[in-house]
Amino acid sequence: MRTANISRNTYETKICLNLDIDGSGVSNIDTGIGFFDHMLTHIARHGFFDIDLSCDGDLDVDCHHTVEDVGIVLGKGIGEALGDKVGIKRYGSSIIPMDETLVLCSIDLSGRSVLVFDADFTVPALGMFDTEMVEEFFRALSSNCGMNLHIKVLYGKNNHHIAEGIFKAFGRALDMAAQIDPRIEGTLSTKGMLE
Repeated sequence: MRTANISRNTYETKICLNLDIDGSGVSNIDTGIGFFDHMLTHIARHGFFDIDLSCDGDLDVDCHHTVEDVGIVLGKGIGEALGDKVGIKRYGSSIIPMDETLVLCSIDLSGRSVLVFDADFTVPALGMFDTEMVEEFFRALSSNCGMNLHIKVLYGKNNHHIAEGIFKAFGRALDMAAQIDPRIEGTLSTKGMLE
């Protein structure tokens, strides 16, 4: 079973995560930020991950700590669930249309943390969610997972569609990268390891 159970408590957030990489897309998510919950649900549904996540954060300040810390915990959870990465495809890519928007996401579960993020938002917030936090969320996630992550919005106008396309594309690309391929002996690396 490729699962992870993580709790992380700080003065700013208290987070509990149960993650099953080989799930069916079932999620129970409560961060206190409706739009963020909606986006995380897309990762679960389109990546076929089961995610049970709760976060009690200092939303009286703003959404920053909650969003970033959820990225930290989800990144750690993905890394823990993948374990030694034996047999995984390692690479995954997805191009997602969301109405007038088109988003590219490409992942390498190499163990090296790199984020390349190319997306522009024209509004400061969607509900209680600051749009600048999309990049911060994925930076925290990729850093704590050891993931090489490239996200590019090829085009789009509606900010909700842009954000939704990003999260859906990420879920699908991660699902592809995390799949076990029976043809792979050990890890898919000339080094003999992914770290």
